[in-house]
Amino acid sequence: MNFSAAELKKLAVPVAMLLLLLAAGAGLIYWMQQEERSAAERLAAASNERSQARERLTRIAEEEKEVKDKLEVYRRLKSLHILGEEQRLEWADAMTRIRTSRELLDLRYLVERQRSLASVPGKPANVDFFASTMKVDIALLHEGDLIAFLSALRESGNAFYAVKRCTITRTGTAPTGLSIVPRLRADCDIDLITIIDHAAKA
Repeated sequence: MNFSAAELKKLAVPVAMLLLLLAAGAGLIYWMQQEERSAAERLAAASNERSQARERLTRIAEEEKEVKDKLEVYRRLKSLHILGEEQRLEWADAMTRIRTSRELLDLRYLVERQRSLASVPGKPANVDFFASTMKVDIALLHEGDLIAFLSALRESGNAFYAVKRCTITRTGTAPTGLSIVPRLRADCDIDLITIIDHAAKA
C-alpha cells in the first residue's frame, strides 16, 4: 500500500504518539521491575534483621536465666556462710553450743590446717575451694547422739560439712546406778569446706 505525502503527514503525529507511548510503557515496566526487585531485597533484609533480633532475644533470655540461677546459688551459699574465709571462731562457738544443747558428756575436736581442693569438677577459674578437716572424738549414750550431733553441726552453717569417716566403738564401761555412763565413742573426720570467689573480692 502506498501512502501519499499528505497521508503520511497526517500519520506522522499518531505514529510519534504511539512510539512515545510504547517507550513510556517500556520505561514504566522497567521501573516497576526495579521497584519490585528493590522491595524484595528490602523484605529479605527486614526478614534477616528480624531473625537476628529474635536470636539475640533468645540468647539474652537464656543468659538472663543462667545469671538468675547462678545468683540463686550464690545467695544460698552466702546464707549458709560458706563463701569467704574460714570462720574458726564461729566453728568453736558452734561446737560449744552443740555440746551444751545436746548435753553431750564428752566432746573433743581438733581442726587441722586448711588445704586447697584443686581437683573440683567444673570449678570456675576465679573460684577456689578449701577444706579443713575436723577430727571429732565424742562420747555417746547411743547411736542417735551421733546423728543428732551431725545434724546440729550442719544446721550451724559457717561451712559445708562433709563427713569423711565415722567409727563407733564400745567403751566397755559397765553402767552404774549412780551416774550416766557413755557406752559408745565415735571418732569422726569431717571436712569443713569453704569457697572463695576472687571476682567478688575484687
